[in-house]
This record gives sequence, structure tokens and C-alpha cells, in this order.
Amino acid sequence: MMKLTEQVVVISGASRGLGAEIARAFGREGAKVVVNYFQNEEKAAGVAKSIGENAITVRADVRNAEEVRDMFRIARETFGKPVTTIVHNALVNFKFDPVGRSQADAIEWDEYERQLTGSVKGGLNLIQAGLEEMKKAEFGRIVTIGTNLFQNPVVPYHDYTTAKAALLGFTRNMANELGAFGITVNMVSGGLLQTTDASSLTTPEVFGLIESVTPRRKVTEPAEVADAVLFFASPWGRAVTGQNLVVDGGLVMD
Repeated sequence: MMKLTEQVVVISGASRGLGAEIARAFGREGAKVVVNYFQNEEKAAGVAKSIGENAITVRADVRNAEEVRDMFRIARETFGKPVTTIVHNALVNFKFDPVGRSQADAIEWDEYERQLTGSVKGGLNLIQAGLEEMKKAEFGRIVTIGTNLFQNPVVPYHDYTTAKAALLGFTRNMANELGAFGITVNMVSGGLLQTTDASSLTTPEVFGLIESVTPRRKVTEPAEVADAVLFFASPWGRAVTGQNLVVDGGLVMD
């Protein structure tokens, strides 16, 4: 087992929204945090500043294996030990826009491919960058970020939801192979979160619908999902792998 205070955590797409909340949650618990970003250096720096001396920012496109490897090298050089924990949260070029979304008769294959590349290829690059050191340490914690939409597509975001469903298959295959090395791989699936940059175009009507049919009668917030991610990285989650934990206030009961 490894306490959160002993972990070096890479969070992809951590400059905003859920990723930023996950970074702050790990920072609050004393972990060393790599705030990964692709475009918004200023926001990433703000997240790292809010955490303090235990955080750094590193620009890397998760779709680029070389950039990801460089990020892991920087983390090891900065903190004096390798990455122990990966949270794959990055979302590439997508907005939850129920009005402007691509519909079935018009969506292009490259839209699917864009999301599949960000989700699955991004996850592969992150795991492969850290795998050698994790195997050597006989310890690793990997959490992918999914969605409850592939169980209950309140709005049919075809490309995004399909890619996240594929990411769950990826997660479970990795869990099966890597468990023998002391590495757990799990998914945390929030619902539509209130409110992030990605969900900023979501209409009040959609949020109201979700709120009305959710047992808690409220829309889940990013900080609530972030705390669930901490569980999988913590000693309390040591025997759990290959699971998809839905954190949406009970909207989806699986």
C-alpha cells in the first residue's frame, strides 16, 4: 500500500473543470501533483498555485506519446521519484451542447475518431509512459474518467459517449493484465457536471431534467466526483480494480 501523501499523480486535462478539482483534491491530501494541460497555461498555473509547492504544470498533448513520456520524466526529476498514479481526464475539443450537437444523419466519422483518439490513445500513452516504473515498484493506481451517458444517454452525444464506452473496455482489459503487478485500473463516471467549461453550453432545461429525476434532486458537482477518484488511489481502494463507479447522485443505478 502507498498513502496518498507518498504518491506522484499525473492528471491529464487538469487546467479546468473536473481535472482541476481532481488536482486540488490530491493536493489537499498531500500528494505530489502534475497539472497537465494542452492549451491553457494560465489556468493550469492557477490550479498549481492553489495547491502550492507540491504541484507543477506540464504541457503535453496526451495524443502524443513522446510528449507524454517527457511529462513523466519531468515529474520524476522534479519530485525525485516516478509517477505512481495516473488520472486520465483529458477531453479533446468537445462541448456538451444539446442544441448544436452532431446528429445521427450528419455526424462524420472523424468526429468519432477525434474522441476515440483522445480517450483510448490518450489513455494508452499515459499508461505506457508510467508502466515500467509501476511494475518495478509493484504499485500503480490508474483512474480513467468515464460518463453515465453510455448507460443513460439523456442527450445522444454520439462521438463522446461511444469513445467513453470504448474507454471502459480499455480500462477493464488493462485491469486484468496489470493486476498481477500491483496496479489497479478503474473508471469513475460522473454525470453531466454543474458547471464546467465543457458543460457551459448545456441548457437550463437539460440540467433541470437531470435534477428532477435524480434521487438527490441536484446535479453532481466536480468536487464530488474528485473525491471518488481519491478513493481508488487511496489504501482503502486497494482491492478494487476493473470497476466503473458511477458518481451522479443515483441517476444511473448499475
